[in-house]
Amino acid sequence: MMKVLIADDTAFMRVMMRMFLEQLDCVVVGEAKNGKEAVDLYHLLKPDLVTMDITMPDMDGVEAVRHIKSADSDARIIMCSAMGQQRMIMDAIRSGASDFIVKPVQKERLQEAIEKLYPGHKQTRLIGEAYS
Repeated sequence: MMKVLIADDTAFMRVMMRMFLEQLDCVVVGEAKNGKEAVDLYHLLKPDLVTMDITMPDMDGVEAVRHIKSADSDARIIMCSAMGQQRMIMDAIRSGASDFIVKPVQKERLQEAIEKLYPGHKQTRLIGEAYS
């Protein structure tokens, strides 16, 4: 199962992301309320994937991506942002983010982003569902 770290300063968004990720057969191994926590938890938990909000206190998501990618160039990070933050999205991609999702997050778009990064994830889930 894919291990995911959720980084978002809004409790509601963390709850919603957890629900979507669990429906997509992912296991949430940690939640961060700011970029600094996200960096620390990434090093501690070694998740397969991070969902990262851009606008957070203490350290924003773009800076957190830079820290994570400098320590682990293979890190896979999906940025989440509200409309109208195109410059920040481009900064995040240049910093090493793998993909981005516009808020409010739709489960189908999250699934699409995960399947781009892990092409076998959908097939594994579908095979498992066929035998359950």
